[in-house]
Amino acid sequence: MGLSVLVIGTALFVGSHLVATARGLRARLIAQSGEAGYKIAFSLLSAAGIALIAYGFARYRAEAWIELWSPPSWTRHLAALLVYPAVICIVAAYSPGHIKRVLKHPMLAGVKLWAFAHLISNGDLGSIILFGSILGWAVFDRISLKHRTDAGGPVLADRGWRADAAAVAIATPVYAAFAFLFHPIVIGVPVAGS
Repeated sequence: MGLSVLVIGTALFVGSHLVATARGLRARLIAQSGEAGYKIAFSLLSAAGIALIAYGFARYRAEAWIELWSPPSWTRHLAALLVYPAVICIVAAYSPGHIKRVLKHPMLAGVKLWAFAHLISNGDLGSIILFGSILGWAVFDRISLKHRTDAGGPVLADRGWRADAAAVAIATPVYAAFAFLFHPIVIGVPVAGS
């Protein structure tokens, strides 16, 4: 049951994000329900997807863990290292500086790096479905951005190195909180010492 709930949650989360990349469909949905209605529906579907992913993954881990391959221990250390710049990239999406200018879409770069890090360090079916789906969506979204004609979002002024320093300053405690509190307590897998 847990794996089924995980798959449904992943499909809901990734599916709602794929709708956002289909600009024609997105425009029709906004025309039907208004911008606020679309954003509310998108947020609710995404939140429901996250809740189902969390519940499904917890049940899957407790009930029917399906190991497909056993990654070497060094991949867990590499994953911990890769997630730090991933968090910096995600924060840099909201703090436009050189990182944002160079990467163009640092949020997607961060998501791809985060998903890749988790894929190389987990060999079970649930992780492969979850992180593989999110990585696939992020790659697809980045490719689709190259073909879009709309601006996509508000243009924020480039604040240079100050913005990059702010992104690192914010990302560092966020990474530490996820690595040393969230991951071991909520996920049940310690990042350090594993």
